Amino acid sequence: MSSESVGYLWDLLWQEYSARVSYVCTYQQMITTAGGTVVNDHIAFRSLRLTADSPQGEINLGINYLEPVVKFFGYEAVGEYFFPETHLYARHYRHPQQEEFDLPKLFISELIVDELPPNTIKLIHQTIANANLIKFRPELFLANLNFSDIKKIFTRPWQPPLRFVVEEVNKVTQYGAWVLLHGYAVNHFTGYVNRQNTPQYPDIDTTVRGLANLGVPMKAEIEGNINCGLRQTATQAVTEMVTVIDDSNSTEIQIPWTYAYYEIAQRYMIEMEPGKQELFDAFLGNNAQQLFEMTRLSRK
Repeated sequence: MSSESVGYLWDLLWQEYSARVSYVCTYQQMITTAGGTVVNDHIAFRSLRLTADSPQGEINLGINYLEPVVKFFGYEAVGEYFFPETHLYARHYRHPQQEEFDLPKLFISELIVDELPPNTIKLIHQTIANANLIKFRPELFLANLNFSDIKKIFTRPWQPPLRFVVEEVNKVTQYGAWVLLHGYAVNHFTGYVNRQNTPQYPDIDTTVRGLANLGVPMKAEIEGNINCGLRQTATQAVTEMVTVIDDSNSTEIQIPWTYAYYEIAQRYMIEMEPGKQELFDAFLGNNAQQLFEMTRLSRK
């Protein structure tokens, strides 16, 4: 598929995401008002590594659920990351025409469900048992080029979870509770400081100060450093009303929960080998672990 096609898909997801994460509009206006450009460094998705039944047979709901889509659009897996303490695994993907067309990298993670306590595993399996899973079929997409259908993959394919289930799973893994509520919706986009091209916001530090001055609540720290090639931070996650099933009468109710944040990243030249410097184009595991925590629900 052409780079224009995948760019169109990400634009569709960007429109939906930015409508839910108001801080994105503040960032866009701040950069464009300063004569700069808004480009996204990467898009992140979350998933559950477990196997579920479907009319097409067994389907893995982890990275393997989304990977056929991103590979169809030309993306290649170029790195992997392990987070044993939180039972997470991730891969990052790069498009061969990334620089030419300002295509974002992808960071897809999965919760290794089988490593969780037995009761948590049971609750997650019960929630996704009747999922309306979509097995991506390239030949059908090529026949009609229906982006609305392919966008449905990036939604929640199971019914709203029980409130009790969300709260119990959240005690063990906030990541797992988030996926039960939001499915494969975008977890975050990432403003790419290197492409802002405005002297008013030449680096991540000035960008963060600018957002804070406009009232955007920001993460307290900037993760990483120049020597390792990547510095990242993020807005706080927005809280929105989500649908769950009331435990007492099985009716749908609304409760507040975190959705997504907007990340900011700046990349630096590093020495790949003696006398040869390249722009760091991967991710840092410790940075990612800290950013996973940005969707932890705050209880007062």
